Amino acid sequence: MNISVVIADDHAIVRDGLKLLLESQPDIVVTGEASNGRDAVMQAKKLRPDIIIMDIAMPELNGIEAAGRIMLECPSTRVIVLSMHSTTEHIYRSLKAGARGYLLKESAGAEVVAAVRAVYNGTRYLSQKISDRVVEEYLNTQVSKGPDNPVDRLTPREREILQMVSEGKSSAEIANIMFLSPKTIETYRSRLMQKLGVNDVPSLVKLAIRYGLTQLE
Repeated sequence: MNISVVIADDHAIVRDGLKLLLESQPDIVVTGEASNGRDAVMQAKKLRPDIIIMDIAMPELNGIEAAGRIMLECPSTRVIVLSMHSTTEHIYRSLKAGARGYLLKESAGAEVVAAVRAVYNGTRYLSQKISDRVVEEYLNTQVSKGPDNPVDRLTPREREILQMVSEGKSSAEIANIMFLSPKTIETYRSRLMQKLGVNDVPSLVKLAIRYGLTQLE
């Protein structure tokens, strides 16, 4: 039985390379692609793949937030995060969201097939360049002291709006994407700024970048 995979990355060249590599295997088939996190969630709901390989840094909805939604709406689909980031913050947030694998882009070519098979068979897979000891220590620290990430104070919808604000989208543009009114977006925006203790958009952008909701190109 083939392992069905959806690839989510905002760079077509990355998607094409992963698809070529995966479909060279006799037991893996790529059934769909997505260029942002919102589309990845839609593809998961539509196609119900076994695995989604997902970049963190994607427009509109980042891979970590998308992973959390997929875990809730498509629990049989397992997420492998593909990222250029090797920081414990990004790893922790991905695993907390429900990802079963974490690959570094620099070594993805050599590891992606092994990761897909391992996660499909119920095993967690972390890129070989990520120290298990560091991850375990970080997770243990989080359990003992509780989360200190201010973004954790936000609801999923507030984090979604924070990301799009930091990407330069207006309230009207965000409202159109989320099928809400601009006034509702403004209310969310005011509430999340209050929760985060910031008073201007540049501060919001810095915070979003720092905690991995978005990144500078």
